[in-house]
Amino acid sequence: MNAPAVAVNRPDISVVIPCYNEEDNAAAICAATTAELERLDVSYEIIFIDNDSTDRTVEILRGLCRENPNVRLIVNSRNYGQMRSPTHGIYQARGRAVIGMCADFQDPPTLIPYFVERWRAGVDIVLGVRETEKTGPVLTVMRRLSYWLARNFGDYPVVPNATGFGLYTARVVDATRRLAEPEPFFRAMLVETGYRLETISYPRAPRAAGKSKNNFFALFDFAMSALASSSKKLLRMPLYIGALGAVLTLVMLIGGVVAFFLGKPIAGWFIASVVQAEFAMLFGFIGLLGDNVRIISERTRRTPLVLERERVNFPPDY
Repeated sequence: MNAPAVAVNRPDISVVIPCYNEEDNAAAICAATTAELERLDVSYEIIFIDNDSTDRTVEILRGLCRENPNVRLIVNSRNYGQMRSPTHGIYQARGRAVIGMCADFQDPPTLIPYFVERWRAGVDIVLGVRETEKTGPVLTVMRRLSYWLARNFGDYPVVPNATGFGLYTARVVDATRRLAEPEPFFRAMLVETGYRLETISYPRAPRAAGKSKNNFFALFDFAMSALASSSKKLLRMPLYIGALGAVLTLVMLIGGVVAFFLGKPIAGWFIASVVQAEFAMLFGFIGLLGDNVRIISERTRRTPLVLERERVNFPPDY
């Protein structure tokens, strides 16, 4: 089937697919996505953004661009991580609605028609939510802890098991762009905009090929960046803990006085409890405050999300 001509100024749908070493999946995800879009009879573009792959991903994507004028490619100058690169790709899209999805088929392209249907019904954000997350015990604990922290200390709710796979209207994308986050936790920024949001559950599929780039350190980085950039409550927590520590210190002092009159040792009251608790609190929150200072510095510098090495198939007015 011949690809329909793309509307240069504003296609109906932009699909943004970030890649890193996806040579086994790139052509297949492009074909599957194109098939779903063509059945919908919409003008579209598919933007691949490559995060400095070391395999044949870029070569394969260049070939796809030659075959289909609606397929575009951005090649980053280096690997900018899993938050900055996909968000930069979304901000380059011109569609009236933008769909973000991964390249490994864990986000099923078959949900695209549903996303478009809900968009046409007036919904600004439609997010896919995985029904299950099959990971090891350590990653499961990390994920649950990050959701608990976001739910109890974040300034706005985060949708559990939503990876960012979904559709967002152009005005939602513009709203997130104006937030000017240097390390954008995009799935939380979508909620922060306050626009109407719906979810759809789907079973998590295994990767079609290749290895997942998400590990303990990647999930930890997501959780810390999300909290550091979106939670004022955590910045105030040292004050609450300090007040609690003052109360506990008073209790310890009273206990020490009682122990003194009873002829009991009192050193343990002051050394084991006060010193250990205060140092634990000090180092923990110095680290959190340091991360916030780093983000403030990045905002001041107005650091771009990525620097591009190459663009393929983009019209001159992009």
